[in-house]
Amino acid sequence: MSVIDGKWKVSLLWVLDQRPHRFGELRRLVPGVSEKVLAAQLRELETDGIVHREVYEEVPPRVEYSLTPLGQDLNTALKPLGAWGGKHLLADTA
Repeated sequence: MSVIDGKWKVSLLWVLDQRPHRFGELRRLVPGVSEKVLAAQLRELETDGIVHREVYEEVPPRVEYSLTPLGQDLNTALKPLGAWGGKHLLADTA
């Protein structure tokens, strides 16, 4: 549970499940997250082996974040929980 402990980590996992993204893209796709917190959460996910950080030797440098196989497995495990939450969220608003 500590791997996904953090307000933005699950949102980052959902976004990164689509394709690799750059930092600025992630910031736009996860509204409300500050740069400092986003950087910290990505660093923690990288340390836990969930996210891969690829640095391209270009000018200017380009960095992309993607899910590792372990991160993809985690997303697969979280999908039923997301479906349950969506079902009960809709039930609560009806």
